[in-house]
Amino acid sequence: MTPHTPASQAAPWPEGVDRRVFQTLDSTNLEAARRIAEMSGPTWLLALEQTAAKGRRGRAWMNPVGNFAATLVLPGQVAPTHAAQRSFVAALALHDACVAVTGRPDAFALKWPNDVLQQGGKMAGILLETLTDRHGICGLAIGIGVNLATAPDAGTLETGAVPPAALSELTDTAVSPQAFLDHLAPAFAAHMAQHDRLGFAPIRTAWLARAAKLGETITARMPGDEVTGVFEDLAPDGALVLATPRGNRHVAAADIFF
Repeated sequence: MTPHTPASQAAPWPEGVDRRVFQTLDSTNLEAARRIAEMSGPTWLLALEQTAAKGRRGRAWMNPVGNFAATLVLPGQVAPTHAAQRSFVAALALHDACVAVTGRPDAFALKWPNDVLQQGGKMAGILLETLTDRHGICGLAIGIGVNLATAPDAGTLETGAVPPAALSELTDTAVSPQAFLDHLAPAFAAHMAQHDRLGFAPIRTAWLARAAKLGETITARMPGDEVTGVFEDLAPDGALVLATPRGNRHVAAADIFF
């Protein structure tokens, strides 16, 4: 494959959104929880190195120097349904940023519920966590990890997991975490503004247009249950819709295997 250089310049940084860059953090999501009380508006926390990164269900997320690790902190009350929808907003923004820095729209797809695939390999993930104080929920942390420079050893993954990939495989120009955030933040702001104006429907449509394995047979694994069926649709609430011999099954949370 011939490497590609970045295809476009970043849009202006979104108005009213703060940015804080750290040389080293244990976890940007943990830092979000520590700093939420001092934030009055959307804030990106970027760590150039993470020492205790984590993924979904408490799994470790490898994050060596050169890869992207950031959390968007959204202070305030967030309804559970709207919180889940922000994962799809983040996925669309990630897709936009990856295309912008590689010029390869054909190379990326979105894996339900919160991963970005690069030519079939996992190169980015999203982790949503609600933030709380003594009064209850006080914000949302959207953690994002991207294999910009290197991918983890496939031998460290669970059996059947999607193999890893790194963005560096598609470009002959190194993409720094700061440069990637310059693309990601405006893209998120644009998709979020659309969500605020028009609701989840256009986000759902755009996500489905980029979905991996739509119309194909996949397996959803949940604690104590497993469902195999054809990935037919995304429900209006963001649930995965699988067509099975016993009818359609809506899956709200699961790990997906191809």
